Amino acid sequence: VRFGQWNTKEVDLLNEYNLLTGKPGVYLVNMSEKDFLRKKNKWLPKLKAWIDEQRPGERMIPYSAGMEAKLFEMNDEEKKAYCEENNTQSQMGKIVTEGYHALSLIHFYTCGPDEVKCWTIRDGWTAPKAAGTIHTDFERGFIKAEVYNFK
Repeated sequence: VRFGQWNTKEVDLLNEYNLLTGKPGVYLVNMSEKDFLRKKNKWLPKLKAWIDEQRPGERMIPYSAGMEAKLFEMNDEEKKAYCEENNTQSQMGKIVTEGYHALSLIHFYTCGPDEVKCWTIRDGWTAPKAAGTIHTDFERGFIKAEVYNFK
C-alpha cells in the first residue's frame, strides 16, 4: 500500500484500516556472529540491491541476534572488552533509533521535583499538540514550553 499512487480521498480511507503494508519498513538482517564480525556475507549486497530497487527509502540493518544475546548476558566490563577485541558494537541502539525514525516518532521529556518522564510523539507536532499527550487540558490551555536541547 505504501508504494501505491493514491489521491487524498483514498489516503484518508486507507488510513482508517491501519494496514501494516502502509507502514514504512526497516529490514533487520540476522547474520551469524562470524559473518557479522567480519562484516561480510554473500547475501548482503543482493539484499541491499533488492531493498533499494523494490523498497526505495527503506533501511537495512545487519546484526547478529546470537552476538546480541551474548552481549546481553555480559556485564559492562566484559561487554566493553569483547567489543574492543572484535572491533564491533551492539546494534540494538541503532535498531531502536531507526525504528523511531521510520515511524516518524520523536520523544520529549518532562520533569518535576520527583520524576522525569519520557513521552513519544509524532515528528512535526506542535508544542500544544505534544502537550496534549500528557493531558488534553494541556493542549487546550497551552501557554508556553521551555525547550532545552540535550545530546
